Amino acid sequence: MKAMIVAAGLATLSALASAAPMQAPGQPPVLTDIRWDILPPDGERGDEPRLRVRSEASSSDFALDGSRSEMAGALRALGDDKGPVAFRIAHAAGTLDCDGRLTRRYEGEGDCRFTGDPGFERQLAARGLAPDRPRDLLTMLMVDATIALADGLADVGLPLADPDDLVAAAALKVSPAYVRELRGGALKLESIDDVIACRALGVDGAYVRELADAGYADLDVEDVVGMKALGVTGDYARRMNAAAGAKR
Repeated sequence: MKAMIVAAGLATLSALASAAPMQAPGQPPVLTDIRWDILPPDGERGDEPRLRVRSEASSSDFALDGSRSEMAGALRALGDDKGPVAFRIAHAAGTLDCDGRLTRRYEGEGDCRFTGDPGFERQLAARGLAPDRPRDLLTMLMVDATIALADGLADVGLPLADPDDLVAAAALKVSPAYVRELRGGALKLESIDDVIACRALGVDGAYVRELADAGYADLDVEDVVGMKALGVTGDYARRMNAAAGAKR
């Protein structure tokens, strides 16, 4: 289930699969051949423009809405008038240095270079989450994957098994608070895959309690996710129960 969700449901996890690594022994991992441009505001995603970072075959984008502190420099630079522009996105996973040209405010394009942080790699390795490829660190920058998130999930009894778990959790904004919320609805969680599946389908504590109130208190994660995917609500479940009882 995890592989399906990560592959099919998270556009942000595309993260530049074809960017070419340039890494000398003992040096920080470096990726080049990365381009950036700006997507105009989209009513479905919000009213702010988005910075798109891409390679030949994949892309990911950031909302220019001030929600991530490391985007402050890019937000300021891309809000200037037309002309040359340069900005940096610094994250625990590494640094993305970009330059290019604006044709007007929040409209332009250019190139980027990513340099991974060896210290971040070591912290991941100490937790059994060592990335397989340099581009995995760039993916972690894209989705804001952090050591604090990995440790927080381990603290609530859901240690991550591999870097993909951390990326999926960060991309879907799975948090220890969300885990506690699901458990507050009496849902048993066996692994991080269970939480990722719930988050991907929009299951929350209120939905779990709604099903329990309709007489479905012993469902496992697969059942709850399946019912959510089919649009089953607590009210629908109660009406079906009533209809079934009337036929007896």
